Amino acid sequence: MTTPIRTTLAAALALALGASGAFAQDVTLRVHHFLSPNGSVPKFFIVPWAEKVMEDSDGRIKVEVFPSMQLGGTPPSLYDQARDGVVDVIWTVPSYQPGRFPEAEVFELPFMTSRSGEKSSRAAWDFTQEFLTERMGDVHLVAVHVHGPGVIHTKDGPITSLDDFDGLTLRGPSRQAVRLLEQLGATTVGMPVPQFPEALSRGVVQGGVIPWEVVPALRVEELAENHTEIGGDFAMYNTFFVFAMNRASYERMPEDLRAVIDANSGREASAWAGRAMDTGDGIAREAIEARGNTIVTMPDDVLEAVQAVGEAVTETWIAEVTAAGLPGAEMVARARELVAQYND
Repeated sequence: MTTPIRTTLAAALALALGASGAFAQDVTLRVHHFLSPNGSVPKFFIVPWAEKVMEDSDGRIKVEVFPSMQLGGTPPSLYDQARDGVVDVIWTVPSYQPGRFPEAEVFELPFMTSRSGEKSSRAAWDFTQEFLTERMGDVHLVAVHVHGPGVIHTKDGPITSLDDFDGLTLRGPSRQAVRLLEQLGATTVGMPVPQFPEALSRGVVQGGVIPWEVVPALRVEELAENHTEIGGDFAMYNTFFVFAMNRASYERMPEDLRAVIDANSGREASAWAGRAMDTGDGIAREAIEARGNTIVTMPDDVLEAVQAVGEAVTETWIAEVTAAGLPGAEMVARARELVAQYND
């Protein structure tokens, strides 16, 4: 017969063992994004970031990554999923909600960013700390970043003259990219990048602009076999990405675990995400070249003409946001200064 003392000791031991198991993993973070696991950002940034957070926390933070919108919703809804606590962490493109984050559009203006996603992402983080903390204050920002130079992908032939834009229906990633392409003579269809392959296969568009790194993940090289690279020192267009956490999820973590997140956030985390896209660019371009697709560089005279149109697009944007009460010219000047600083 078990004595009361032995029963009490057994219960205490069971409680102690249970408590030690509970404390071994204090927090579970669910990360949600719209790309397949084969995309460069998931492969070279999001998953390694999750692994590093788990390692740095000695297993007290568990990170579960859900790609391809597995938890529901659409890419434009991801920011609000983080804001509302539907998930803990998201990776998305704010411009999928046009006009909501006008300050972020600075890094999507034509020829604003350099050819290095890593370096320009450091500039994007610093810019965000100066101009976007209020607009994005309803989430906890972990990183922001941009991609490399970007490429025009087309079905029927590469872009070698301004006339090639006339009547061409292209997918555009953002308001500013759409505006630039339309000013060049193209017809544009704005859509999140996961919709691009189906739009190509169904003839909704004849091409579009995306960086090299995401082409294989979407199998775009099988649908659009002509690729026009943009020469020069700056990207013709870009896309601004955010990696953000639900503010309550962050604030309810114990201080030592918040410190783990902090150590894996900020300027260098942003550079890491940009570097992931740079890495993917090199891998994808090599594979697509080996496949035998046509790859050309936009001729210098065409590039100069496109740059002139891009400058007009920037001036229009400055006028619009200034009329809305934002310091448009100041933001453009500061972004250019930061990009130059980190690319020096």
